[in-house]
Amino acid sequence: MRNMKGFGMMIHKLKQSPKKIVFTEGTDPRILEAVSRLLASNFLTPILVGNLDAVNAAAEEFGYNIRGAQIIDPDNYDRMDEMVELFCELRKGKNVQPEDARKMLKRGNYFGTMLVKMGVADSLLGGATYSTADTVRPALQLIKTKPGHNIVSSCFILVRPSATGENEVLAMGDCAINLKPTEDELVEIAIGTAECGRVFGIDPRVAFLSYSTLGSGKGDDVEKMRNAAQKAKSLRPDLPIEGELQFDAAVSPRVARTKCPNNPVAGHANVFVFPDINAGNIGYKIAQRLGNFDAYGPILLGLNAPINDLSRGCNAEEVYSMAIITAALVDDN
Repeated sequence: MRNMKGFGMMIHKLKQSPKKIVFTEGTDPRILEAVSRLLASNFLTPILVGNLDAVNAAAEEFGYNIRGAQIIDPDNYDRMDEMVELFCELRKGKNVQPEDARKMLKRGNYFGTMLVKMGVADSLLGGATYSTADTVRPALQLIKTKPGHNIVSSCFILVRPSATGENEVLAMGDCAINLKPTEDELVEIAIGTAECGRVFGIDPRVAFLSYSTLGSGKGDDVEKMRNAAQKAKSLRPDLPIEGELQFDAAVSPRVARTKCPNNPVAGHANVFVFPDINAGNIGYKIAQRLGNFDAYGPILLGLNAPINDLSRGCNAEEVYSMAIITAALVDDN
């Protein structure tokens, strides 16, 4: 994890108000390594889902000290009847029966999500072995979206050292969840990504990206981004927002002077809204692999509690960083 003001702010917040975070894959060595580091730092309380003996055996096998972590076994949980009853109530529209609920709650992803719903944990980090869908689905069904939010979206935070000595920090959305967002969904993605960026010390300047810059190109996709940008401006006049912009016009002051002179966002954008998941996923990975950025995410936006997804190719450092991010997003209000 590169030294960054945003992470320092998060760790300070957690030291002032420690949180509990549940990990749905308690025997995974990457999780165990990250948990051992978190326990040594003493600003998070990890909860590991899994069989007590299996988790301890895995920790011993890989040489990680997890003393102080709470281990909860779905097969031997003293509040399981209460959990089943609440699960059925939350899923009553689907007519889920108690025996079916009990089976589903044997799975770490559903069990961990219910621990958050019941207030046993403040947040959740999963996906080291689960797909994104298997992490997001229980969250949508049980945690649900915040009031005023219609979708769950995601953003990535990208970080690299700059010549000034401070890190360059960018936010990109949505790169992982919504395949082809509508205009209104793009507005929600943009605002959520900008607000998430603030947590990392970004002063947001939001660009809705396209193959056109302020009318230079034509097409339905151009109109979608232009209209979404206008809606976002109307909804959040306090945020500097522009669109549609080509990427070079969004980030290069020289190009911006030619394509859209005197524009307050063009040439200086640091929050990027992509037209669809193809562009977003490709875009952040190009920045990560060719631009020497560290990528943190996907950070899920719009849920009633912080629940985040790991890449199945993640390493322990990424688990550690994402645990801090996830817990720091807990709303204390």
